[in-house]
Amino acid sequence: MSPTPPSAPSPALRRVAIVAGEASGDQIGADLIAALRARHPGLDIFGMAGPRMRAAGCRALAEVDELAVMGLVEVLRHYPRLCRLRARLIAALIRARPDVLVGIDVPDFTLEIERRAKAAGIPAVHYVCPQVWAWRAGRLPAIREAVDLVLALFPFEVPFLADHGIEAAFVGHPLADRIPAEPDRAAARAAVLPDAAPAGGPLLAVLPGSRPQELARHAALFLDAALAFAARHPGTRIVFGALNAAAAAELEKRLAQRAPATGPAPLVVVGRASELLAAADVALLASGTVTLEAALSGTPAVVAYRLAPLSWWWLRRAVKVPHVALPNLLLGERLLPELLQDAATPAALADALDAWLAAPARIADYRRRCRALHASLAAGSGAAAAAAIERLVAARAGTA
Repeated sequence: MSPTPPSAPSPALRRVAIVAGEASGDQIGADLIAALRARHPGLDIFGMAGPRMRAAGCRALAEVDELAVMGLVEVLRHYPRLCRLRARLIAALIRARPDVLVGIDVPDFTLEIERRAKAAGIPAVHYVCPQVWAWRAGRLPAIREAVDLVLALFPFEVPFLADHGIEAAFVGHPLADRIPAEPDRAAARAAVLPDAAPAGGPLLAVLPGSRPQELARHAALFLDAALAFAARHPGTRIVFGALNAAAAAELEKRLAQRAPATGPAPLVVVGRASELLAAADVALLASGTVTLEAALSGTPAVVAYRLAPLSWWWLRRAVKVPHVALPNLLLGERLLPELLQDAATPAALADALDAWLAAPARIADYRRRCRALHASLAAGSGAAAAAAIERLVAARAGTA
């Protein structure tokens, strides 16, 4: 299923508000801003932004880092602050009266902003469909009330939402637009490891997450697993991926406390997840969007995640799908091993990484499946999203 072809720019679109959360939303927002500005050079864009959105020309009323919390316990602890932030944004956006409001992901935060904007007569768009097909289906009526349009990253979400009376448009996944279907692994490895790696040594990419809570729960676990794997494979290069300088500093501190018994010391690279995954022979990942990034790169991976005990207890009862990793959900099969909570031990993770390297035919089949997945999701997401937003605004203005 492909998105509707871009239309001619709408004369009704002059001011756009965007509220993004987290780094992935910041990147999606930056792609959308670039596409909108290409069609409307004088467009005024403002909202909740990160460094990529600001660089693309968004005036920041708040920072995406202010939402960097996850898990039931963690969110409850920060709830009063998050409510104050949301109220401040709602007041500012309604005063500004943009032609359209686009909330990107983090539905627990953005849907209320979208609902209030829609009630005030501002067309409201939610970019990245909440995973209501997996859990919390009870929020579907709230989505229907809050938004005029959902921009979906996956084709199956459009008919699912239509069955619940919610208008949606498939725009493709931004990662599939940025990641080559056939990455140049040798060039990526040379870029990540400018000093030549020992012959025959695998490159293990380790991405333990970006939020402080994720690093606290995963950094030591993932390091122990990586060192156990490296002990079995002489010459292994362990490279940790960090989203930003703060995450890199935390990882560097933890790595300094642990040195491998033999072989090269682990490295940390910042903001280069796609390149690192393309370079890697195998990867150890925290569950999240990075798992899809690995699949689109054709990189064999093992997925792990730990939460606070209360958050884990609640999540086990709320989730209604058989897999947590996005590639497994999209392909309908557990191609990427998932080790969650108490099952995520250093030995179990090292064994699962080993199993990939011991099965070349498994890797070849996995990459074949991943190429098909890549083709289904590459749809020029920024331009497709911009065109869908223009159509909505034009329709609301009576110019469609």
